[in-house]
Amino acid sequence: MIRALYTAASGMSAQQANLDTVANNLANSATAGFRRRRLQFEDMIYQNMITPGSPQTQQTTSAGLQIGLGTRSAATEIIMTQGDYNQTSNPYDIAIQGNGFFQIQRTDGTIAYTRSGNFHPTNQGQLVTADGDPLIPSITIPANAQNVVISQYGVVSGTIPGQAVPAQFGTIQLATFTNSGGLQSLGGNLFAQTDASGVPITDNPGGNTGVGTLQQGYLEGSNVDVVSEFVQMILAQRAYESNSKVVHVADDMYSQINGMVR
Repeated sequence: MIRALYTAASGMSAQQANLDTVANNLANSATAGFRRRRLQFEDMIYQNMITPGSPQTQQTTSAGLQIGLGTRSAATEIIMTQGDYNQTSNPYDIAIQGNGFFQIQRTDGTIAYTRSGNFHPTNQGQLVTADGDPLIPSITIPANAQNVVISQYGVVSGTIPGQAVPAQFGTIQLATFTNSGGLQSLGGNLFAQTDASGVPITDNPGGNTGVGTLQQGYLEGSNVDVVSEFVQMILAQRAYESNSKVVHVADDMYSQINGMVR
């Protein structure tokens, strides 16, 4: 009987983590470049009352008698499907059409990666994120530049008063990974490289590495499907209630057993 209490408790704990994941997805449904998470479960250790394959008679073997001891959350998988594209008409908003990531220089000197392309120039003209982290390779746009254009191949150019030919200010490079689902989330729309993701492969947009191309004046939204998340929330709630019911039933059975000895 004691197994039922702990087994049900493990199910309640796992569904609580599931609901936490769903809540985070819904909270970031409007976050640019956000990638939703999906919680993965695994069963726990089994108690072998009769080992499968053990001799039952001289001619037969037993199918076994194993009692499971519950479930637990094993991992959160990052779903890397693309989000919807929203037109902003801001020349410094950039969407990636493909699998690439923007490369960002963090304040501690490390490189992070993001799908969020809402950049803006500093007072020195350097393109940075909303948190002020610069884009890599560094792109600096002169203060007097006009009609700034970012091509689908990452070339940043614009016109300078007094010059007949448009000037180029640099080229945006993108990075891709063998397993982008293995990236580590850092917050702030940033990811970090891990052993699971593999080393980054950098290339200019439109290259042969699959990084994709750029679209100026657009932002990629979150890939969270609100309807699907509500369905997952309902399923998590029902599973939690079912495990809670098992706890109540096991408690009632204990109460009846205790009443027999009075």
